[in-house]
Amino acid sequence: MNGERMPRGGLLTALLLSCLLITACQEQETELIRMGLANAPLNLDPRFATDATSERVNRLLYQRLVEFDPNSMPKPGIADWEAITPVHYRFTLNEHTGEFSNGEKLNARDVVTTYRQVLDPALASPKQASLQLVASMEVIDEQRVDFHLKRPDPLFPAYLTLDILPAELIEKAHNFARKPVGSGAFDLIEWPQAGELHLQRRSDGQGFQLITVNNPTVRALKLLRNEIDLLQNDLSPELIGYLRRQPGLRVEQQPGSNYTYIGFNLQDPLTGNLEIRQAIAHAIDRQAIIQSVMQGAARQAESLFPPEHWASEQLAAYEYNPEKARKRLAALGYNESNPLRLTYKTSSDPFRIRLATVIQSQLKAVGIDIDLRSYDWGTFFGDIKQGNFQLYSLSWVGIRTPDIYRDIFASDALPPSGANRGRYASNRVDQLLNLAEQTDNLSAQAELYHQVAAELHRDLPYIPLWYEDQLSAQGSRIKGYQLMSDGNYDGLAQVKLKRALDGDHVQSATEN
Repeated sequence: MNGERMPRGGLLTALLLSCLLITACQEQETELIRMGLANAPLNLDPRFATDATSERVNRLLYQRLVEFDPNSMPKPGIADWEAITPVHYRFTLNEHTGEFSNGEKLNARDVVTTYRQVLDPALASPKQASLQLVASMEVIDEQRVDFHLKRPDPLFPAYLTLDILPAELIEKAHNFARKPVGSGAFDLIEWPQAGELHLQRRSDGQGFQLITVNNPTVRALKLLRNEIDLLQNDLSPELIGYLRRQPGLRVEQQPGSNYTYIGFNLQDPLTGNLEIRQAIAHAIDRQAIIQSVMQGAARQAESLFPPEHWASEQLAAYEYNPEKARKRLAALGYNESNPLRLTYKTSSDPFRIRLATVIQSQLKAVGIDIDLRSYDWGTFFGDIKQGNFQLYSLSWVGIRTPDIYRDIFASDALPPSGANRGRYASNRVDQLLNLAEQTDNLSAQAELYHQVAAELHRDLPYIPLWYEDQLSAQGSRIKGYQLMSDGNYDGLAQVKLKRALDGDHVQSATEN
């Protein structure tokens, strides 16, 4: 559909034809709660997962020592902590600690083994970078773990967000990527094919099916005919508007924190040129895209963190100024008869292609010819991780702490041990990151990260685009799903079938 509106009659016709295919043999299946996903998870081993869908599913399957409050400050997850000294923290597992799906209780040895694994350079985990200040760990007893740091950091507990794996299975080289064993609110029951996961909620035995349907129009149709109960994000504004008008459906929207950007390969002779990146920044009318294409469902961004985040920095926007863009390009020898030619990669999602096409048009207006290429998610994300691009667009989801700056912009954070996919290198940014890590005062640390944000805003390894709103569309069979500002699926822990709430359907209960 590429974001264009399908005539209402066409949708209804498709709906009526599809309803003829629903038979009584599906009655048992309808007791599952089904969620439609735009992309399948790629890896359910939390030591390696970096794509958003895998991270979100892993949050359901595993538990973490630390979680976050609405202001992105750390709070206890399955552990409470005390700072014995500025470089010595003790974490004590609390009453929220669960059992792994193999029946073993999560304990302190599991915590230490998980963290040691990620810190082992031989593993090459992309999660390693944020834990570099850990000097050593020790198990005190079944419930307590001590962390010794190389230096003080007042934000240290916020870094302890790894999903905890069972030590015994780590030591046996268990295949967590395909057979996760966690202690979270859900168990993986079956993974029959790449785009289909069957989960069970521990609190009441409710079954869930996560179904990947890449085409957003097809996902919406499946919601209308009750083949799917819940959709979240990855829908065009036209589809959202259509779903709002349908009886029995509930559409919810709230401001989001996920950061969408254009990234550059800084080792490329063209996109590595700051003047070219600045010209691109001035050529993109972000507000027009937000209002006209996204129908207002986003906020313009200038840095990684939205204004409500404690480490956010308010920066002056790169103004939309096509004439300034043309002058910068002209100074480099580019004009209408000799346009700058670049390749721009995006996913095959129709709305992402539509956004990229609008950006392509805006860049063409200043003398930049864009070769727009779209790929299935696995191929696209693989190219980005390997640095096989000139420019691309993606979103960072669920980022909470400013140490993310080291992971994606430090000169030594190259894949696979980091996420500096554009090969950005700045001595000044490296110095600021080192100073921030050595600062034991949170407000002073925040000021240093503000300076990092300002340097990045000047150097433009990313062009900030917007923070997209979070959207969900819920069918008539369910109630109680809560939308999260970072797009996580945590609301699945509370959602219920209405029949179950009415007492018509009794779920079998299991202990958590």
